Amino acid sequence: MTARSRPVIAIDGPVGAGKSTVARALARALGFSHINTGAMYRAVALAAHTRYTGDQLSGPEVERQLGEILNSISIKFDGERVLLDGRDISGAITAPAISDLASRLSALGVVRARMGELQRAAGKDGGVVMEGRDIGTVIFPDAEYKFFLTADVAVRAARRYAELASQGSAITAAQVLAQLRERDQRDQARELAPLRPADDAIIVDASALTADEVVQQMKAHVQSKSRIN
Repeated sequence: MTARSRPVIAIDGPVGAGKSTVARALARALGFSHINTGAMYRAVALAAHTRYTGDQLSGPEVERQLGEILNSISIKFDGERVLLDGRDISGAITAPAISDLASRLSALGVVRARMGELQRAAGKDGGVVMEGRDIGTVIFPDAEYKFFLTADVAVRAARRYAELASQGSAITAAQVLAQLRERDQRDQARELAPLRPADDAIIVDASALTADEVVQQMKAHVQSKSRIN
């Protein structure tokens, strides 16, 4: 295991499981930084959505175009705000179309390679709670603490629908459920870094738990295994 002054806490899991809420609260409770890797992929999707000219996400021309985009943009976090080239895109990247494109782009090697570089750099010194799909399996397989947060797809869909409805989205509950099922299948079946729990991850089923209860479980585990207060 890599020697770090403070640990890396990896939280993986499917869309809608509540990773962002839990990771944000856990980081705050422990005095750690919070890194939302899903937001990084959605930032790339937003950039590609406005700049990308191809119709299919395959082939050398697509790889070239995406490579240019990845090398030209800047993705940074300012607290919980996500900045793309210095512009706050926190609201824009929550759109269902951007989330769907992010899922599709995340299956491409050129995108995953660049995002992996940025994520490892962001967490190399530890003291971070990093959430995503492959943090404990690919990005930080040596993370000191690994959790896989999941919930029944119907529960996840209901929570996601409520979130989108509160933002004024016209999407229906049935559409959200269908999208989540498609995302689950795509994330689990992709060749590069498929969604799965790390062998040594603690699986937390949040179907019947509040976010606070999940945070308390994770915090208690971390504190029981370390000197973190």
